Amino acid sequence: MNFLVCISRTPDTTSKIVFDENSRKLKEDGLVFILNPYDEWFALVRAIELKEKHGGSVDVLHIGSSAADVVIRKALAIGADAAYRIDCVPDSSYEVAKYISDFAKSKSYDLILLGKETIDHNGSETASMVAEFMDYPFISYCNKLELDGTKARVSREIEGGVEVAELELPFVLSAAKGLAEQRIPNMKGIMEAKNKPLTVLTVPKENSSLELIKFELPSAKSGVQMIAADDMDTLVRILHEEAKVI
Repeated sequence: MNFLVCISRTPDTTSKIVFDENSRKLKEDGLVFILNPYDEWFALVRAIELKEKHGGSVDVLHIGSSAADVVIRKALAIGADAAYRIDCVPDSSYEVAKYISDFAKSKSYDLILLGKETIDHNGSETASMVAEFMDYPFISYCNKLELDGTKARVSREIEGGVEVAELELPFVLSAAKGLAEQRIPNMKGIMEAKNKPLTVLTVPKENSSLELIKFELPSAKSGVQMIAADDMDTLVRILHEEAKVI
C-alpha cells in the first residue's frame, strides 16, 4: 500500500504578518514557519498509521523552495519514508495541484492525502483539483478512514449528521480534525530522518491565469466594552446600534 501525503509550509499562528510595500508578498524575515497542521496532524499521521497496519510506504511531497526543507525533514522524522520537493514557487492552487498530479501520475499511489486547507490561505482548493487532474474520486473533510484490502470506508461531518461512504482505491482525500491524533517526533525518528531521501525535482513553470493583486490585513479589532450587569438599556443599545445584531 503506497501513500502520498502533500505537505505545506505555513507561518506559525502566533506570527505577526507583514506584507511588502506593494502588499503583494509576505515578509518572511523573523517569521517562524511550521508544517501545516492539517497536513501533519491528520493526513500524514493517518497515512503512517495505515502503513503500520497494512504495510507499504509513505512519501511526502512539497511544492516550494529549499526554505521548506526543515519542515520536510520533520515529516520524515514523524515517520514518512521518503520526501520529494518540486523546486518552484507556485502562483496559485491550480499550479500546486497540477504539479502534484503530474508527479503522482508517474508513481503508483493507492491513496493521496492532503490537509483540508492551509492555515495561511484557508483556500481548501488544492485537493479537489488534484482529484480532477488525476480523474480520481474525491472525499473532502474526511475525519475517519479505514481500509479493507482495496476498499475504503470513510466518513465526514455534514450539516445535521455524519456521512459514511465506501469506495475503491485509489482516491484523493482532504483530511479534517479527527482523522488521527498528533504525533511528536522522537529522538530515533529525528536521527533516522537525516538519512532518509529528500529528492529535489525541477519542472517547467506552469502558466497561471491567476494574477495576485494584493493582500489586505483584516481591520483592527475594537476593544472590549465593560457593561454593568444591571445596565440592560446600554447593552441593548450597543447590540442594536453598534453591533447591529438585533
